[in-house]
Parts: sequence; C-alpha cells; structure tokens
Amino acid sequence: MDDAWDAVVLAGGRGSRLGGVDKAAVEVGGRTLLDRALDAVRGARRVVVVGPEKPVPGVVWTREDPPGGGPVAGLAAGLALVTAPRVVVLAVDQPGVGAGTVARLLAVGAPAVLVDADGREQWLTGVWRTADLRAAVPADPKDKSMRSVVGPLQPVRVKGSPEETSDVDTPGDLGR
Repeated sequence: MDDAWDAVVLAGGRGSRLGGVDKAAVEVGGRTLLDRALDAVRGARRVVVVGPEKPVPGVVWTREDPPGGGPVAGLAAGLALVTAPRVVVLAVDQPGVGAGTVARLLAVGAPAVLVDADGREQWLTGVWRTADLRAAVPADPKDKSMRSVVGPLQPVRVKGSPEETSDVDTPGDLGR
C-alpha cells in the first residue's frame, strides 16, 4: 500500500460568527490558525489550502465554487488537486489539532475521523481514501453537509482531546 498522503486545509469560510474576519489570519497563542493547520499537516506530500490566497510558500491554493459555498464545496475544490491515495482533511479553525493528531488518524488508516468527548464526529478532521472521497462528493456540493457526504464512508472514530476537538467560531471561543 502506498503510504503517501496529501492534505486539504479548508480555510474559505465566511467567519460570520466572528464578525466576518478571515479565520485563517486569526491569531491564537501568537500564531495564525493557518500556520497551526499547516504545521499539523507538515508530513503531507502536497498541501492544498482552499481559501483566499496568502503569501505562504510551499502550498497549492484554490477556491471553492462558489466562494462561500460551504465545506463540501471547499472539499471538492481541494480534492481536484490531490494526487496521493489518502488525504487528510482539516478545517483551519481547530487550533488544537497538531501533527500528533494527524499521525494518530493516519495510523488508524482510512477512513478515520476525530470524535469529541461526547462522541460527536468532527467531520472536518479526518483521513480518507482519496478515490472514496471523490466518489462521495456530489456533483453540486454547494451547501451540502459534511456528515451527509462522509458519514456513509463509515470512518473509524478516533477519540480526540478537548483541545483537539475545540474550534474557533465565535469571539468567546477565542477567549478560551
């Protein structure tokens, strides 16, 4: 089996609950959310970031169609540029996800998804077989839910720590 993997970092959200700010540029602990996400997937053969382009070397940039079309639209755009047999999908707004989290998911195999302490799947943090994920993404991905697309792939559930499964959606989340 080919152990190569690519990563798709979803960074194209509207940030509406954060007052419309670019989440990728938000700083947590002195580092941007984008920098944290890129560190988490540093072992990838190729990193595709879906969102407004920034001056960050070493990544491939793309945009979802339409912009703001939701995470499945972002996933579809990112998958178009993936070449490895496995792909790690990571939302930019999970500052607690690190390289160790990604390594645990990859060790389980594909498909695998992070789950929180209450057993809720974190659909934007997982590892998938690229071909299966491409087959699961609908032709019109706009406003589709990640759960409806990847849930049927029956991923292995990998328990995450509270830090790993926390995301930044509101100003209160930043205060944590």
